[in-house]
Amino acid sequence: MKVSRKAFLPASIFLAAAMVLALFSGCSGDTDSLTVVRVSEVTHSVFYAPNYLAMELGYFEEEGIAIEMISGEGADKVMTGVVSGAVDVGFSGPEAAIYIYNEGKEDFARVFAQITKRDGSFLMAREPDPDFTWQKIAGTHVLPGRKGGVPYMTFEYVVKQAGLVPGVDVNFDNSIQYAAMTGAFLGGTGDYVTVFEPTASSIEAEGKGYIVASVGEASGEIPYTCWYALGSYIDENPGIIQGMTNAIAKGQKYLMEHSAEEVAAIIAPSFPDADVAIMASAIARYKEIDAYNSVPMMTEDAFNRLQTVMDEAGELNAKVPYADMIDNSFGEKAMENL
Repeated sequence: MKVSRKAFLPASIFLAAAMVLALFSGCSGDTDSLTVVRVSEVTHSVFYAPNYLAMELGYFEEEGIAIEMISGEGADKVMTGVVSGAVDVGFSGPEAAIYIYNEGKEDFARVFAQITKRDGSFLMAREPDPDFTWQKIAGTHVLPGRKGGVPYMTFEYVVKQAGLVPGVDVNFDNSIQYAAMTGAFLGGTGDYVTVFEPTASSIEAEGKGYIVASVGEASGEIPYTCWYALGSYIDENPGIIQGMTNAIAKGQKYLMEHSAEEVAAIIAPSFPDADVAIMASAIARYKEIDAYNSVPMMTEDAFNRLQTVMDEAGELNAKVPYADMIDNSFGEKAMENL
């Protein structure tokens, strides 16, 4: 299926940016009374726009929380930070929590909010291909991500659905670290690479690669990125977790009710080196494939589908009970108070 490319008038973006400046001109910078929560995010992308909306619109501050965000560059590294206590909360694919649970740890991670429900990566080729089909990657060299991560497993699932066998019909090159994949592709490695936004649109704008397909559109709904913390942290800090979930729910609501241009203008400070027009295009593309959760809760069907994808990838030792890992109580309360 072709991926739509929507163009936006710069004037509309400038207008939205002006509105944002007006909105924040009277905000105070007093954060002395806020509780600092250390968060590790899997990567920095407009794919997680609700998070940055909550930050830029002051929703976390309204809940008495100051977010200290670092980039984990991979779900495995995010979970390492959570388990070690280097950070309080993790934001990545829930597969990281499933792995920890299956290791038999007594204090395992529990998911308290979901942000995205589809893969957010796009398949990029070296030349435009408006008639792309998944069968075209047969016999090619692809950079799909880190084996064991949701991006890799989801891509593998899509390839299998197309009747191809990864590693046999397609060269799945997972020798390159997640954070280095795009650079490797631009340096000449591989025929295809999976890339998140806004990087994908930036590469395309520079003529160095071309989006040919949406992995998330092809895969269907999968709980893709979530907020989680160790059970001990959640039990000891229910007010903080509820406050975070309240802020996240407000960010999701704003995203659903406003244009991509407005959203891009607001989260622009979180992406100082990004082009706002490209960000707006990326957010519109994510909205078009229905990638964002409108509420912070995860359904049992979605959780089971993720485990099916993991099982087919040979990465699941045992299925995890939904009730053990997914705690929707904070999301449900957030929606009641929204």
